[in-house]
Amino acid sequence: MWRPARRVPLGALWGRPAHDLPTSRAAPAPAPDRGRAEKQKRRRERERAVLADCATGAGASGPQWKEKERMVYTAPTPPGERKDTSGPLPPAYSPQYVEACWYQWWEREGFFTPEYQGRLPQALGRSFSMCIPPPNVTGSLHLGHALTVALEDALARWRRMQGYRVLWVPGCDHAGIATQVVVEKKLLREKGLLRTDMSRDHFLQEVWAWKNEKGDEIYHQLRRMGASLDWSRARFTMDQSFSHAVTEAFLQLHQAGLIYRSQRLVNWSCALRSAISDIEVDSVQLTGRTLLSVPGYEDKVEFGTMVTFAYPLEGQDGEIPVSTTRPETMLGDVAILVHPDDPRYQSVQGRRCRHPFSGRLLPILPDPLVDAQLGTGAVKVTPAHDYVDFGVSLRHPSLPLLSVIGGDGTMTELCGAWLQGVKRFEARDRVVSALKERGLYRGTEEHPMVLPVCSRSGDVVEPLLKSQWFVRCEQMAQRAIQAVEDGELDITPGFHKKTWRTWLSGVSDWCVSRQLWWGHQIPAYQVAFPGSDDQKEEGSDALWMCGRSAEEVRRSAAQKFGIAEEEITLTQDPDVLDTWFSSALFPFAMLGWPEQTPDLREFYPNSLLETGSDLIFFWVARMVMLGRELTGELPFRQVSLHSMVRDAHGRKMSKSLGNVIDPLDVISGVSLQELHQKVTEGNLDPREVQVAVEGQKRDFPGGIPECGTDALRFALCSYKAQGDDISLSVSQLLSTRHFCNKIWNAVRFTLGALGEGFTPLDPREVRPVSSIDRWVCGRLHTTAQQCDRGFQGFDLHAVTAAVHSYWLHSLCDVYLECIKPVLPQSDDASLGARQVLYQCVRQGLALLSPFMPYLSEELWHRLPPLAPQPPSVCVAPYPRADTLDHWRFPQEEADFLSVQEVVRVARSLRAQYQLSKARPDMWVLCQCVTEVT
Repeated sequence: MWRPARRVPLGALWGRPAHDLPTSRAAPAPAPDRGRAEKQKRRRERERAVLADCATGAGASGPQWKEKERMVYTAPTPPGERKDTSGPLPPAYSPQYVEACWYQWWEREGFFTPEYQGRLPQALGRSFSMCIPPPNVTGSLHLGHALTVALEDALARWRRMQGYRVLWVPGCDHAGIATQVVVEKKLLREKGLLRTDMSRDHFLQEVWAWKNEKGDEIYHQLRRMGASLDWSRARFTMDQSFSHAVTEAFLQLHQAGLIYRSQRLVNWSCALRSAISDIEVDSVQLTGRTLLSVPGYEDKVEFGTMVTFAYPLEGQDGEIPVSTTRPETMLGDVAILVHPDDPRYQSVQGRRCRHPFSGRLLPILPDPLVDAQLGTGAVKVTPAHDYVDFGVSLRHPSLPLLSVIGGDGTMTELCGAWLQGVKRFEARDRVVSALKERGLYRGTEEHPMVLPVCSRSGDVVEPLLKSQWFVRCEQMAQRAIQAVEDGELDITPGFHKKTWRTWLSGVSDWCVSRQLWWGHQIPAYQVAFPGSDDQKEEGSDALWMCGRSAEEVRRSAAQKFGIAEEEITLTQDPDVLDTWFSSALFPFAMLGWPEQTPDLREFYPNSLLETGSDLIFFWVARMVMLGRELTGELPFRQVSLHSMVRDAHGRKMSKSLGNVIDPLDVISGVSLQELHQKVTEGNLDPREVQVAVEGQKRDFPGGIPECGTDALRFALCSYKAQGDDISLSVSQLLSTRHFCNKIWNAVRFTLGALGEGFTPLDPREVRPVSSIDRWVCGRLHTTAQQCDRGFQGFDLHAVTAAVHSYWLHSLCDVYLECIKPVLPQSDDASLGARQVLYQCVRQGLALLSPFMPYLSEELWHRLPPLAPQPPSVCVAPYPRADTLDHWRFPQEEADFLSVQEVVRVARSLRAQYQLSKARPDMWVLCQCVTEVT
């Protein structure tokens, strides 16, 4: 039945005067959706305004952006000593002040080593291991790396606070192609030298010097980002111990028949003068005639057209027209295929055509795989420059393999003096002109096509016939698919499992030879001795032997061929291994494999691999395949893949666009002039520099304001990283910096409220009595529950949302405002509120610590100590819902929603009637319903 309605002053719901409402702001009503493009435009305009204001010290970031008003920690703390926090808390949050000194102390105390964690009271005896995706030593880290670091460090710190023995191993990758290209450009620019102007050893000395400089820069960035890595175990993929692991892996795979040498077509970059793997080839879709820039050519080159020309029949009138998108390769044609049932070519099957330039006779062969409806129905066969045609040569072994394009992208001597040494795309025009002169040209038309482009150099990939080393992948790939199907390997988010299965099902053998100087030289030697030329026809691998050293190979060769060792001459393969081959060994090579080290026994397999989804084929699949093959176990049981970081416009980050951001520039702030300087000092083409500078002017008109490490990390983890790509905006980073300031002020208020001589109780002894105390403790319990659920599912977006809501909407906006009238009193309610406030702030800082390690450490040490007191919040127990179960008050949380709704409506009414300054009394009509039994 209905009970009589009661009129209640709004203030009675809060235990304070009705006109003195909490300072939180009600969420505005959602604006009508005017389209995504318009929303993005408004967001960009707001961001440009914020950045412009920041440049003058105005706007959202306030005067903290001004250099003269930045606070710097100047206390006389020796390096590695704990920061002095005995002084008063400064009145405003400053990232420079907060982040000073803590990392050196963490590192000196050994908090990041598993040995320290094993001694903690909450130690579980369980291990958690993870390797950082080793960044390339080709420059500084960017915001994509920062996302990886933020996510992985949050997971590592959470597990450490849970009592796990955590090992997170740092490292750098030598990045064979990328590093060699950068160093070659540097030598040419600074010394006017090409790589070929010096010896291999001299060039490698230059690379090592450059690596030492850049590697230190990367490690400095990781420390500035607060990454809790075990630096005593840092690995570089060219270290002696790691090189030993690479050699051992190659030898074991070769002995098992999984690595072999063969002459096959490979993807070749003429700009790099090296083979590249399938997954380093970008497929560019062309709808028709397109002009593209190609490295080594001043003018743009035309693609997306099909040329038709005729081959004259031998000894009689008649011709066979053929069509091709690459007329320059016709110099290497060795046959013409037609469909056996095509009536147009029934009479010429088995006959021959004459090549108009070389005079070579080309057989006309029937082949059922020919598409009679495509082009002229007759197909030219160039097996040394086309993958499909190479397959034809396997079905017709009598066809010769003629390489008419060399590794440098020029035509070979087989083409004749008129074309030898001419660049391939310039030769294209000459071939077409010569066909016209001979009356064999039949026309050119637009033709949609897929153009293979090298992702490393931007060069058009040329299939070339080379003797290389290959890894057989089919069997290993099937085992990797099965591991996911059986649940032995879990991939998060789940939609990547289908991609995993599709790609691995069609995987081809992996070419691991690279024609470089920087990298792991292949441990294979060509054997020569008197009479060895007679054995070359046994196979391309017949006179190649592998071993750990030349001496070992020499002994094995003498035994194999039955000759004296001194008669043997060895020539080591000058090529190096693909960078991804050594990177695939990182999860176990970093722990000392092939030796059975204590680290390998304790921390392998790794607990988790967290990395970008763009590396699922480059790195993840290869780690799984080689890890299981070489160690007998999967390298990890769980894989968490995050999305790619893009700029605020949704563009992929690129140096040539000027939108690649150094995380340290976000942490410390940077002017527009400094951003320009970084671009001009790089290796970009002058035209790309101009584009990059213009892009920086548009996106960062006032530079980038100082945001701090904690704000950067928290903001990155706040994005939903397991879905669509992340469009990162600086305004979002500034918003998180303001959140840091909110936390800072909340703790300043707390320290003042607790007063001198406050003695905190053990959390288990704190029993909240008032409704508001019970409500905020219930919110803390629920937040801990949400954090645990989010961490377990690698959904850090959910964790940061829960922590943000707790601090901002529960603790700051509501609870602190509600207890302000209570704290000045000296009764039990005031004492109880102080204990609850202390526990809520202390536990809240622990919840925050994996994301904001500096701020949480600084403020945690400011609070009165609770015995027993861990030395650092980063090794304190992480709040768990089961240990806070005595603070579980679901009814109070549910009831308080009504109070919050009343406040929201009240604020809406004040805004509607323009009563922002007035403080009228307000009454709430409450109607209660009682069930009739």
